[in-house]
Amino acid sequence: MMQKQLAELFPLLLLWLCSSAGLCAGSPVPSAAKSLVWGLGLEEDAVLPARFFFIQAVDKSGGNFTFSPGENTFEVKITSLSEPFSRIWVQVLDRRDGSFLVRYRMYASYSDLNIQVLLKDKHVAKSPYILKGPVYHESCYCPELSGALWEEHMHCPSSFPQIHRDLSFFPRVDPDRNAIEVPQRFGQRQSVCHYTIKNNQVYIKTHGEHVGFRIFMDAFLLSLARKVSLPDVEFFVNLGDWPLEKSRTPEKLHPIFSWCGSNDTRDIVMPTYDLTESVLETMGRVSLDMMSVQGNTGPPWTEKNSTGFWRGRDSRKERLEMVKLSRANPTLLDAAFTNFFFFKHDESLYGPIVKHVSFFDFFKYKYQINVDGTVAAYRLPYLLAGDSVVLKQDSIYYEHFYSDLQPWVHYIPFKADLSDLLEKIQWAKDHDEESRKIAQAGQLFARTHLMGDKIFCYYFKLFQALPNTGGVQNTGNTTKHPVSTCLEKHSTKIFERSDTDNVRPEALSHNLCSSLSQRIFTFTLTRRFI
Repeated sequence: MMQKQLAELFPLLLLWLCSSAGLCAGSPVPSAAKSLVWGLGLEEDAVLPARFFFIQAVDKSGGNFTFSPGENTFEVKITSLSEPFSRIWVQVLDRRDGSFLVRYRMYASYSDLNIQVLLKDKHVAKSPYILKGPVYHESCYCPELSGALWEEHMHCPSSFPQIHRDLSFFPRVDPDRNAIEVPQRFGQRQSVCHYTIKNNQVYIKTHGEHVGFRIFMDAFLLSLARKVSLPDVEFFVNLGDWPLEKSRTPEKLHPIFSWCGSNDTRDIVMPTYDLTESVLETMGRVSLDMMSVQGNTGPPWTEKNSTGFWRGRDSRKERLEMVKLSRANPTLLDAAFTNFFFFKHDESLYGPIVKHVSFFDFFKYKYQINVDGTVAAYRLPYLLAGDSVVLKQDSIYYEHFYSDLQPWVHYIPFKADLSDLLEKIQWAKDHDEESRKIAQAGQLFARTHLMGDKIFCYYFKLFQALPNTGGVQNTGNTTKHPVSTCLEKHSTKIFERSDTDNVRPEALSHNLCSSLSQRIFTFTLTRRFI
């Protein structure tokens, strides 16, 4: 009986091997000489928390693979030629479209790196790639003094249109006025953070009760300051969900940085705290980031469940309506709550609360539904990076990249009131090839515009575009923070504003790779222009 069952299963197993791993006669075989390797992770001066590069499998005739040749096809080894032991974590992620994303996180700085990309022990493309150092790791305070040179190293775009749109409302900035009026307007019921960057040091004062979210901005500013010398600027950051500046009178507008914008506000939008944290903590504290998604895109398109899918909490009324739609139309839409917080849970209307689903398991479904929460749904970058088509709700809210997205090119739009959501899901089912192309375009957009390098570029270009606005004069007591190391560079600090103590901070300098401390200083703020 067992032999008969195995005999019946063998043809199916053979077919699977042919389609997924290219093991049958006549199937293409990757070529070490023809395959391609490229990316910022092959350049010593492009410093990121987790560096990355790409491999494209190419067969002997020069044709690109469009399916996975097998997740273990390529082997990558990264070592230092001058060090006996290298503390580097390497991952090769199969993107299942013939390409691979290689990411690696360094836990020390090295005088050089030797990157070997191997296919059955043969060097691929121009491997080995030698990075002539010093090659700095994330915690090293080693800022490039020339912003233009840093942008060149990072391959930053020449501009971000959203930045110019946001700053067009603020042709002039009065830092003294802002320092007084912004806390008065927004520092009581909301929470804002007052930052000044001076001589690449970061100074801070918080206003409001709930200021815990400053940790995300603090961490990213320190990380950016370790990589490039920042311009002297002063700005306020909104630590809440909702954008704040609703004034329509130009002379009453205040420049407020927010993680989300809206059609009826004038906040200056920056990448969300969720996206920036995932960049900083890639291969660290977070499992969901713009790289890990690319290696966890679920089954092939033809094997995905042809149902709209959504999981989340009850942070908007339209989400309640969507779950009700799902209960009435389960063959088109699978939407359910994993938590109730904002509204009363009526199980007769919304069904039971379901178990949490791994984000990577979302991509078992072809159609990902993106509906606003309290503001824009911050999951959109990760949904776009997966191998499913995104159906996105029309919304007054937007993130820093929304204006570059095109409906019917990168996603399928549906109305804000969800009145045509089921119709759009049915359209996707009836137009499978078009839906597949939209999914691929959205995926390419995410890979091109929403990776860590572009997030660092966006922040730097934003600070560059701000006018020189303000400064600090006095500082006080210090509190030591985690140790970092560096080669032939200086230390970094973050300064916290207070009303006591009066000592001028001085930067530490070291000639060789040595232990340095990041510090937070409290200080008395004296108004003056930078």
